[in-house]
Amino acid sequence: MRHGRILLGIEDGVTVMTLNDPAVLNAFGQKLREDMSAALDAIESSAARCLVITGTGRAFCSGANLNDPDRPPRDRAAEARGETKSDLEAWYNPTFLRLRALSVPVVTAINGIAAGAGMSLALSGDIKIAARSASFLQAFARIGLVPDCGSSHVLPRLIGMARALELSLLAERLPAETALAWGMINRLVDDAELMPAAFALARSLASGPRSLGLIRRMYWDSIDNDYTTQLAVEARLQAEAAMTQDYAEGVAAFREKRTPRFTGR
Repeated sequence: MRHGRILLGIEDGVTVMTLNDPAVLNAFGQKLREDMSAALDAIESSAARCLVITGTGRAFCSGANLNDPDRPPRDRAAEARGETKSDLEAWYNPTFLRLRALSVPVVTAINGIAAGAGMSLALSGDIKIAARSASFLQAFARIGLVPDCGSSHVLPRLIGMARALELSLLAERLPAETALAWGMINRLVDDAELMPAAFALARSLASGPRSLGLIRRMYWDSIDNDYTTQLAVEARLQAEAAMTQDYAEGVAAFREKRTPRFTGR
């Protein structure tokens, strides 16, 4: 990417997107945000079949960069006239919606602290795997703000209202071991094993059928849907899956008693 704040690599159908600004714990500064938008453009138009998101250094992502030297100056007159959007409206919300709409599975490999919007990014993974030294922090109350980037919606559905409120009101650091016990993440590994384990998991997903992307869409949609609506979603996506080459291959492999060779089509 242009500023080097996001690194992209692809191997065996797996794209790895690495937040790369360790001097500020991979905080969301202007240059990282621009690079991330460009990276998502590339991912959406690529043949990648799984996405891994991780960070360099000792942090996954520490949230918004409050001391960003690259932030454009505020136009307070335009703000007063209501002619400008907030950062949430202009970048964060559209970006998190783009992540949710991706047509491939997403694995977050949480290598260190995930705080504020960085915690929201960590929780955007379909499968969340963390290093033992990782931790999570709903940091907003520490600076007089409220949770954003979807955390107030996703977090209580993962760990329950009581624990979500506790994390958000007290703004206490949550160790990865506790996050696993609470069901907030899927897997916990030794630090040195994080990327090998995440990549092995992603490579397995990348060799799967096209329906994996439909499955992730189905479950993310279910957060907002009632039962009747979700039944309709299942019927629609099942019909879409049944039209894929991978479905035909899966049925043929079942009948021929062999391992299917999925192509993501």
